[in-house]
Formats: sequence, C-alpha cells, structure tokens
Amino acid sequence: MRRAFTLIEILVVITIIGTLAAIVTPVYHHVTARARAAACVSHERQLGVALNLYLSDNNMQMPTLAAGRHDRNEDLPVIDNTLNKYLNDPRIFACPADGSGFAARTGTSYYWNVALNGQSVSGLHFLFTVDPTHIPVLADKEGFHLYSNNKVNLLYADGHATQDLTFFTNGP
Repeated sequence: MRRAFTLIEILVVITIIGTLAAIVTPVYHHVTARARAAACVSHERQLGVALNLYLSDNNMQMPTLAAGRHDRNEDLPVIDNTLNKYLNDPRIFACPADGSGFAARTGTSYYWNVALNGQSVSGLHFLFTVDPTHIPVLADKEGFHLYSNNKVNLLYADGHATQDLTFFTNGP
C-alpha cells in the first residue's frame, strides 16, 4: 500500500524551506558584499603597485592628474589613462561593488588626491602630515560597500589600502 503526503506535511516542509531561505538570503548578500569590498581593496593595492612603477619611471614625482572626469570623452589626465600602461587588466580601475556605473561612465571608480600632484615622494605632504601611512592617494568615488556603513576604501602613500580614514596632524 502506497502512503501519500498529507496537506499538513507538505505545508510544514514548505514552511521549513521558506524559513531557511529567509535566513540564508541576507547572509548570502552580506558575504557577497564583503567579498566585493575585499576585491575593491585589492584593486586599490594593485593601483598602488602601478603607481610605484609610474614613480620609478618618472624620477619619483607624483603625476599631475585631475581627481576624476565626468565621462570618458573628456581629455583629462586621470588615473585610468595614466596608470593603464602599468596594469594588465583594465578591470582594476572598477570597484566590483560599483553599482552606480562610475567606472563605465568615467573610466574608474576611484578619485585621485589632487593635493599630491607633482610632489616628490621624498617630500610628500598632505594636511600637515608627512607620514605616508596617513596620506591618502586614492579613494572610492562613493560609499559602494553596503555592509560597512557605506565607508569608502582608501589607498595610502605607503601602499596599504583600508576603509579606516584617519588624519593625524603633526603640525600646529
């Protein structure tokens, strides 16, 4: 004799599956957002390596670049058309969490710190600090990273990248 499932048993199974899906979905989104943020930090580190290659070719002088541009058609020196010679993959210029399409429109998801334009690496300074661990070079154009309170990633002059924005003064 063949036994079939009752309506109650089927409803219980559907409820259990629905509950598990409700628990797993936010966790999945959180994990993928954190992975995109980590990939974005990795991209900034790779841009730091490209910048170091640029510096070694240019007498350790920071490039003179615009912070960014409104679209790719503007003829401005920016990071994606200056550091591209030092990178194999143009996708490095796009943060994986850039849902706004900044990279597609403007060529990159990152802003350049124009206060560093033309400075020698040996005399680098920004807002009363000369410590390269506290001098930001690049930053996300927007707080793309949903599960980190929309913080931006920053690349500092010493090559480390993080979401922790800190300014220290050693001046007046």
